[in-house]
Amino acid sequence: MNIAVAERMSGIGPFYVMDLLARARALEQQGRSIIHMAVGEPDFVTPEPLTQAGIDALKAGKTHYTPAAGLPELRARLATFYRDQLEVEVPAEHIIITPGASGALQLALGVTVNPRERVMMADPGYPCNRHFVRMFGGEAQCVPVDSSSDYQLTAELIEQQWTPETKAVMIASPSNPSGTMVDASEIAQINAFVKQQGGVLIIDEIYAMLSYEQPAYSLLADAPDAFIINSFSKYFGMTGWRLGWLIAPAAYVDAVDRLAQNIFLAAPTVAQHAALSAFEPETMQILASRREAFKARRDYLMPALQQLGFEITTKPPGAFYLYADCSRFTEDSHAFVLDVLEKAGVAITPGCDFGDHRANQHVRFAYTTAIENLREGVARLKGYLSSA
Repeated sequence: MNIAVAERMSGIGPFYVMDLLARARALEQQGRSIIHMAVGEPDFVTPEPLTQAGIDALKAGKTHYTPAAGLPELRARLATFYRDQLEVEVPAEHIIITPGASGALQLALGVTVNPRERVMMADPGYPCNRHFVRMFGGEAQCVPVDSSSDYQLTAELIEQQWTPETKAVMIASPSNPSGTMVDASEIAQINAFVKQQGGVLIIDEIYAMLSYEQPAYSLLADAPDAFIINSFSKYFGMTGWRLGWLIAPAAYVDAVDRLAQNIFLAAPTVAQHAALSAFEPETMQILASRREAFKARRDYLMPALQQLGFEITTKPPGAFYLYADCSRFTEDSHAFVLDVLEKAGVAITPGCDFGDHRANQHVRFAYTTAIENLREGVARLKGYLSSA
């Protein structure tokens, strides 16, 4: 049998953290205790009101397809949420419900990027971004960034790196892996330049509600023509329900709807009915308390890691990640995290999962576990580093 894997797969790499997680699970099966600070999944289960709403939908037989763009009631609830919580007016018809943020990203790239066109993004950044660009025949234009710009693209960098082949710019705020944000004035400048060049701006806001020093806000207010990607996974605690949304500019809504019909037909029906309860006062109160718990974890873990010798120059204002320079200990972060897992029983993520720029000198910590586990993880790291 002849096996001919499509050429595009040569540019689509694995998630290194998944191999790490598999090894961690194997060690746990052997009786080892592992502190998990690798995978970006909150330890909190889905809030009870959301779970009950999903159960009620199943019992009521609400298991048929929804429209490709999603339940009209959910789209309307999201429009109200943006108006009341984020102070941005979004027409409900511009909101498309998707299977997770990944589905939203596929739609945004599918209706904007032609083969051989370039999509500019930060390096380091979320790995699926560049892989999805490749899937649609485009080229990921990865721009090295560091702590001097809070690991974010700036208007100046974008202007310097723009080429005739550049079609779009992707921004994540707060970002994975750094947890840093782009402020309103910067995004306004970025939006103006990209619009002037005839390009497209795509903004990932899946951690927007996990903002610790200031009220949550949407960059859509300063970039009204941008595509906005968001999800019920991180803040709302619905990772396994696979539900997200895309806000599309008016001119693209019809194309996005048609592409959704063809790619996934519709987002999961039961998850959509469950999400209708996400904006009820009881649910929002639960989620607000969880945000405070994440903040407390960050405020413990960051100085604790700095005391161990990890360099973290910016206090991340959002998400639940710390992107740390580990060059004091190693020049091969991938080998380093594997050794830490085996010898200390602590799982963290190597920088190579997020790009190429100084990847070997960085690791990511996810504070997605309870503070008592973080304390134990820090103690184990201290013992490992002192004996290395």
